Amino acid sequence: MSFPAEPQTLPLWPAPRVSAPLNADVRIPGSKSLTNRYLVLAALADGPSRLRAPLHSRDTALMVASLRALGADVREVEGEGAFGPDLEVRPMETGSASDAGVDCGLAGTVMRFVPPLAALKDGNTAFDGDPHARLRPMSATISALRGLGVTVHDNGTGSLPFTVSGTGDVPGGRLEIDAGASSQFVSALLLTGARFRNGLHLVHVGSSVPSREHIAMTVQVLRETGVDVDDSVPNEWKVAPGPIRAFDVTIEPDLSNAGPFLAAALVAGGTVRMSGWPERTAQVGDRWRQILPQLGGRVQLSGGSLTVTGSGRITGAEVADASELAPTVAALCALADSPSVLTGIAHLRGHETDRLAALTTEINRLGGDAAETPDGLVIRPAPLHGGVFETYADHRMATAGALIGLAVSGVQVRDVATTAKTLPEFPQLWQELADSAGSSTGTSLEAGLL
Repeated sequence: MSFPAEPQTLPLWPAPRVSAPLNADVRIPGSKSLTNRYLVLAALADGPSRLRAPLHSRDTALMVASLRALGADVREVEGEGAFGPDLEVRPMETGSASDAGVDCGLAGTVMRFVPPLAALKDGNTAFDGDPHARLRPMSATISALRGLGVTVHDNGTGSLPFTVSGTGDVPGGRLEIDAGASSQFVSALLLTGARFRNGLHLVHVGSSVPSREHIAMTVQVLRETGVDVDDSVPNEWKVAPGPIRAFDVTIEPDLSNAGPFLAAALVAGGTVRMSGWPERTAQVGDRWRQILPQLGGRVQLSGGSLTVTGSGRITGAEVADASELAPTVAALCALADSPSVLTGIAHLRGHETDRLAALTTEINRLGGDAAETPDGLVIRPAPLHGGVFETYADHRMATAGALIGLAVSGVQVRDVATTAKTLPEFPQLWQELADSAGSSTGTSLEAGLL
């Protein structure tokens, strides 16, 4: 696998190394997946909506900018969230005529969720993004729009950049797609399907859809906003045409972003407590409650707080279908004292970077023993040493490098600022986590906002 050149001018961040058990209370900003789904629905709703305690990050800022470009009115209003203002959204006027440009950055939710919205506008909407974004799979979105009668100009590449030529009306109806590369292809169409003239009957054909938890999340938020969704038949989703009800919702903390902080308790030993953990959630990050015990941690959920305790010894494990949690899992496995096998994550080759190749390259660069398999990774114990951990503009590669650095002296993460994609506060929160080592009273982490 060859990657786009990593600019050597990007700064190196010395990952904090700790030598005593942690004792920290952590609070994490809102879920990116939920924030961007609710933003799309707010742009199509039947009245003004409000998102309380949303995530403020590069991915959500790109989504806000794209919705504004399509005619939605998104405003920041004072709220009670610890990490920034609430968002108030007045919907776009579907069918109105205008041309627009959308910068997708490296946000999969923007490049996949927004094109169907653009089809409901009368005019041309040009989509492009970061250099890495042009490598991400987009053919399913482009083919789906064409299958719905929407004109898309992509010069035959099946990737960014492309232009959606909307007419203000999408007939909808039955549509077959192959969403084997990403669940986002399904979610993108479901989020907009209620505003198609005949609704949507979406049928997946091909290999299994990865990250089905994200589709379940999409169905959940649609039903919360009054949309009739039938998912009773495997690999089929029927969305009835009709209004999307305006809403006022509080966004859950991002449980995927919580992962590295929770995993730190296994690496360094000690205890990390995460407040605001929902009792029931559709977020894939809730799987940390099952994954961390497999690797030697103790996990308890009580009163909305998740407590993870580790001994500093990590045991290898077989972990299936870890989805976006896999980079953190792989970092833990690189520090384990027995072999690990990660399966069901072949689709990570099409994420922000080819995560399987990137993880293998960077773990081995530090002296590890990692190898790719057709659908995952095999990681064996090996003594690690310091060095540069490249990130390839991928936020989860950056947090994986930081996690290894807790136990290995001299790890330097290239471009830790890429974590701003979903967690701009990461460097400060991580340093505060490291500073809690050896504390008898505990340290509270909330990006200096306590």
